[in-house]
Amino acid sequence: MKREGFTATLPDARRAPRPARGPNRPALAVRHRGLTLYEQAYDEMRRFTAERTAATPDELWLLEHPSVYTLGQAGDPQHLLRANGIPIVRTDRGGQITYHGPGQVVAYTLLDLRRRALAVRRLVWLLEQAAIELLADWGLAGERRAGAPGVYAGAAKVAALGLRVRSGCCYHGLAFNVDMDLAPFCDINPCGYAGLAVTQLRDLGAPAGVRAAAGALAAHLARLLAAE
Repeated sequence: MKREGFTATLPDARRAPRPARGPNRPALAVRHRGLTLYEQAYDEMRRFTAERTAATPDELWLLEHPSVYTLGQAGDPQHLLRANGIPIVRTDRGGQITYHGPGQVVAYTLLDLRRRALAVRRLVWLLEQAAIELLADWGLAGERRAGAPGVYAGAAKVAALGLRVRSGCCYHGLAFNVDMDLAPFCDINPCGYAGLAVTQLRDLGAPAGVRAAAGALAAHLARLLAAE
């Protein structure tokens, strides 16, 4: 017979208490935005950051972009080796040139770093770690390289990142290659490195779709941020 208000627990059960959300565990709203023009997302990130207040919840935007090259604030245009009709947009993030296109998960981190007491270098580590853990979900090894932010599978880069911090809040984030046309990378020095090989989940043998990869990446990153 069912007894109201009674829960049976085995004597040897161990249940860890769920930590309460406090000032060091701010909320993170995850938004799946689908295919979005780069210029639109870029303008919206800057506007969101400029208009946010101390009470504005942090957000993680997950999306894909139509084909576009983006060049960092101090990026050298000479890293575009050949014009191929793909537009190039100068941005205010760090880093050099990279390519975005359908089949790549882009995760934009709109975070109040001061509220989280989170240093930029630590955020870079967390973004890389989320990508490494996503690879591990498929039994793949990912690694960092000193002085070259991002995540690599063997000799090839699978995830690139770049950030901008303004008034203690950041935007931009991480781009993870899932199932895309990699040919446009051949017309640039990816991230400013001549001859850098680029890869993706599909070519590494992982049959992950973009939506599934985006969800897994968001889950890893949200957990890592909550643990800080």
